[in-house]
Amino acid sequence: MIRHSLHTLKNGLRVVCVEMPHLHSAELAIYLKVGGRNDPPGREGLSHFLEHILFRGTADFSSSLAIETAFEMIGGAPNAATDAESTYYYSRVHPDSIKRSMEIFASMLMKPLLSGIEIEKRIIAEEAREDLNEQGEEVNPDTIISRLLWPRHPLGMPTIGTLESIAAIEHSDLEGHLKKYYIPSNAVLVVSGPVKSAAVLAAAMDCFGAWNDQCLPAFSLVTLRQFTPQIRCVQDSDSQMNLQLAFLGFARDDRRFMALRFLRRILAGGGGSRLHLRLREELGIIYSVDGAIGAYDETGCLVFDLSTAPDTLIHAVEAAFEELFRIIYEPIPDDELERVRNSYIFDLEFSRDSAYEMGGRYGWGELMGVVRNIEEDQCEARRITAAELQETARAILAPENLRLVAIGPWKRGMKKALREVVARYQQRF
Repeated sequence: MIRHSLHTLKNGLRVVCVEMPHLHSAELAIYLKVGGRNDPPGREGLSHFLEHILFRGTADFSSSLAIETAFEMIGGAPNAATDAESTYYYSRVHPDSIKRSMEIFASMLMKPLLSGIEIEKRIIAEEAREDLNEQGEEVNPDTIISRLLWPRHPLGMPTIGTLESIAAIEHSDLEGHLKKYYIPSNAVLVVSGPVKSAAVLAAAMDCFGAWNDQCLPAFSLVTLRQFTPQIRCVQDSDSQMNLQLAFLGFARDDRRFMALRFLRRILAGGGGSRLHLRLREELGIIYSVDGAIGAYDETGCLVFDLSTAPDTLIHAVEAAFEELFRIIYEPIPDDELERVRNSYIFDLEFSRDSAYEMGGRYGWGELMGVVRNIEEDQCEARRITAAELQETARAILAPENLRLVAIGPWKRGMKKALREVVARYQQRF
């Protein structure tokens, strides 16, 4: 049986232990509530850059190789990620080596050398260039759609930064960001696997008890929004049109969030989903379609991603819109709802076998204030009705929430035709 516990150290660090005695490996992660939205103007990408730099050495481990070697000795492979609202460091380790893995991560967070900045600039700049075309224009649909969803706000900026902002980052920027946001009250340490709460807490106190806390700076909330569909057409030499349909959505604690999860699965959740069946199986104009949900403190989005040939772009958008209207105006049949419900409930059940997923559920959930156990999610999923899904679909798929980005080899007349399709969507709603 899985049990989770939460303890808070005197310095404010929250320590979560998820006891999973049936497993043979453990997962350790440290979540910090700092990401792209906390980057100052002109220093976009600073949170992501700092995440990279912490792997370049500490007072105890002089280089990235020393850090990697220390983790290899305990069966680990350290990694990290930065998104719009959080940064986290994680590794799978042997259960007997939990304290050692904490010691290494503590050294990275509390005693980094902040060295190798110029080398790291070159590395991250190469990563950023992957999002640019031959003319230096942005062609990453995720970034472009974010700018349309949250204009003139840090959430609309690329988490990796721009070539200009990356080049501008200095040692003092990294030092200041570390001091402001890498504090215990802004972090959650989670260990999941065949471990005991008492042992995890004792190790955390030894490794992180001396971490000094301070007041956390405020961040700006999204206030600006637009009330008409927004379209962005980008020229690129690719052979296909890369299309993103996004809808401005809900904050992560919104009461409709479970219904939103169901809608994402119904529309783009695999081989039986509506957009997949219509666009691929019936029309044969795409290879795949993906759906994703973004959720933040005060806002969110529902996004659909697909690629199609230039000649079938307008047809693909029209067909996608038809499926959206169908889910808005027609109740979802009982058999389809039950299929999606069962799939979601079973996926929740299967997550019990993953220390990584359980660590995220209780660690990231604690960081963001949305902790829920599997049973709570399953109970809510069983209560979802077709009427709730229809109500949620009408709310989020409204034309004023629509943001559309298409990137590829535009031909004469295509942009006008696309705008006309969007205008018809707006008129018909």
